Amino acid sequence: MRELMTDADLTGLSSSDVPPMFQEVVERGWSVTGSGARVLTDLRPDDPAGSYFDRLAEETTVNGRGMTDYDLPTDPTDPASSSTAAAAAANERTNVLLRRCLAYTAACLRTARDHFGDDHVRAYVSLSLGGLDDDLLTAHVTFCTPLPDTPPYLPGLEQVRHAAVAELSIRDCVGGDAV
Repeated sequence: MRELMTDADLTGLSSSDVPPMFQEVVERGWSVTGSGARVLTDLRPDDPAGSYFDRLAEETTVNGRGMTDYDLPTDPTDPASSSTAAAAAANERTNVLLRRCLAYTAACLRTARDHFGDDHVRAYVSLSLGGLDDDLLTAHVTFCTPLPDTPPYLPGLEQVRHAAVAELSIRDCVGGDAV
């Protein structure tokens, strides 16, 4: 993930990079469930009777979403591809997905800090190959709060090999506005 973030063009990253559907999620803010889970209000299920193993599972399940990508190039991300056009499309898809995820993450972490008065909420951004043939780059974002009595969401984060994953806090957001 570090390499992706280093190579990506994150210049001018702002709330305008957040897709409209996700902007609505940011605007609705955060709430707390009966079990104490911190969840994005707009993502709460209509029937809160869901059964979760613990608060961490509730937060990551409710808050987790795949990032909008239907409007991006869908050329396979085959690094062995000799097509310059395919490589450019793959790079564009990567850059836009990363910008969207990081802008959404920063906005949600800011609203979490403002709502809860602390910086405990963490974001997990992942990019991995998906699609019918596992050749299309996709992205996922979720949020959770580390708890002293619960194992971390992704133990051994540095050992993840089949995806690019980053754990981010509000402190990782430049000026609290962008990552």
